[in-house]
Amino acid sequence: MIKAKIVGAGGYGGVGITELLLKHPEVEIGCLVSLSDTGRKMSDVFPHLRGFCDEVIVSPDDPKTRELYDVVFYSTPDGVGMKSAAAELERGAKVIDYSGDFRFGTADRYAEYANFIGLDPVHKSPELLPNTEYGLPELHPIDESHRLVGNPGCFAVSCILGLAPAVAAGIIDPKSIIADCKTGVSGAGKKPNAAFHYPNRYDNMNAYRLAGHQHTVEVEQELSLLSQEQVQMTFTAQVVPVCRGIMSSLYASLHGQKANEVVEIYREYHKNNRFVRVQDAGTPASIADVRGTNYCNLTVDADERNNRLRVISHIDNLMKGQAGNALQNMNLMFGFDSGTTLANPGQYP
Repeated sequence: MIKAKIVGAGGYGGVGITELLLKHPEVEIGCLVSLSDTGRKMSDVFPHLRGFCDEVIVSPDDPKTRELYDVVFYSTPDGVGMKSAAAELERGAKVIDYSGDFRFGTADRYAEYANFIGLDPVHKSPELLPNTEYGLPELHPIDESHRLVGNPGCFAVSCILGLAPAVAAGIIDPKSIIADCKTGVSGAGKKPNAAFHYPNRYDNMNAYRLAGHQHTVEVEQELSLLSQEQVQMTFTAQVVPVCRGIMSSLYASLHGQKANEVVEIYREYHKNNRFVRVQDAGTPASIADVRGTNYCNLTVDADERNNRLRVISHIDNLMKGQAGNALQNMNLMFGFDSGTTLANPGQYP
């Protein structure tokens, strides 16, 4: 039995990984840490956990946080994990960070990301970066040798899984990619914000961060590793009035391939990726199909009239886009089956 600590337990990402770990046969939750709700039971903050997780949330300076844990999840914003992950690693823990702190393997790459979104470009633990891994198991094999993983961004997961087969096969122009992405309101996190107040969100939608979205950097990084040249994309993020889910409509110029050819390329690429399901344009698809699951559903098509790839990628932003993917990484880092606690259908309706 391994012991887990969750930093940032009071947010959506924290409660998400808590829910999953409670079902895991090999994990015990040993410590819940948050800047808010300290001194309260997790089940008082999230009543649906009453009787399942009555652990008291502690502050980051509580002595309990310095005990030995096998795995530490940082469900925290940029800049938090980089300041304390080294201490966790020194104590023997494995670390999975939800933010951009460890998605990039060099200080220069991190600085590019930080500058892109207006953060301090100086990483606080640059010595750790050569040992981190970008935590998308469908692209990078994760195993027991890994001790530090940067969990991908939610939009990035949907875009990378939806574009990787085409980029790797060289069937598209890598500078023609357009990603039109819509997310549910939960993607903004739990903290109250006037822009996400119910009257402002109901029956409303809008694009945001048109000057530059943080996930663009990691998508281009990962796709460029698969291509023979630098990948550049036009990325548009939009908020729509649903709770959870991402639908990414992905486009790129093809080199003459037909729809059936493209579908076969995708099926071959993802044939061993158990959480990616490829279907053709004749199969109905929606975010409801993946709600509450760790699956990514890809509807693959070619607009043959305009010689253009069209992929519709559906994920649950709080699962495959966050806590579910983090647990998939944890399973692999400890030698468990990757689908432990994750290989389940969603709920209907």
